[in-house]
Amino acid sequence: MREQTPRGTVGFNRRPVRARETRWAAALARLLTGWGVSPNAISVTSVVLAAAAGAALAGTAHAETVASRTLLCLAVVAGVLLRLVCNLVDGMVAVEGGLGTKTGELFNEFPDRLSDIFVLVGAGYAAGPYGPPLGWAAALLAVLTAYVRALAGAAGVAQPFCGPMAKQQRMVVIAVACVLSVAEGSLTGTRAVMPVALGVVALGSAATIVRRLRRVAAEMRLR
Repeated sequence: MREQTPRGTVGFNRRPVRARETRWAAALARLLTGWGVSPNAISVTSVVLAAAAGAALAGTAHAETVASRTLLCLAVVAGVLLRLVCNLVDGMVAVEGGLGTKTGELFNEFPDRLSDIFVLVGAGYAAGPYGPPLGWAAALLAVLTAYVRALAGAAGVAQPFCGPMAKQQRMVVIAVACVLSVAEGSLTGTRAVMPVALGVVALGSAATIVRRLRRVAAEMRLR
């Protein structure tokens, strides 16, 4: 999360991410900062990667060979992981690199919501005939988890980033399910893994919403 100031962007109520303290993340952020890449451009890139991952997910339902499904699966995993990398370094470039902009908060939040929708809806279309409703439900609940967090900020209390199904967990579940679904399709010809994964994301997101609401309400009562 970023707070806007006349001079740019400073860290405020940022999501606690251990990877931010790793050497590779710091080195990548310094490299992008040195190149003058704006954090807003990195955020937009994350949406493009998520859209590509979602399209590849949907494409797995129409792949006719193991090789084509495997290639699409690799594209999904790469898109999802690179999306998370973008989400990590955009804030680092903005805050530590000092390249934040007055519109940084907008670019920090809205692209993430689009990315969740693209990936989860794509997973729904990869999950068989009953998959699309599951995908849309998971996407709706994912957006609501972020809404509750933003609502806390609007109410003037600390924004909760707790899970069990925050952004990183959602993406990991879908990436792992994509890999397992390729193996499942090759061995049994069924498509049960992805619907189960979407169910896990949906139920986990619902639990996250409840947990965050309770935490926000408790902090509001203490004011």
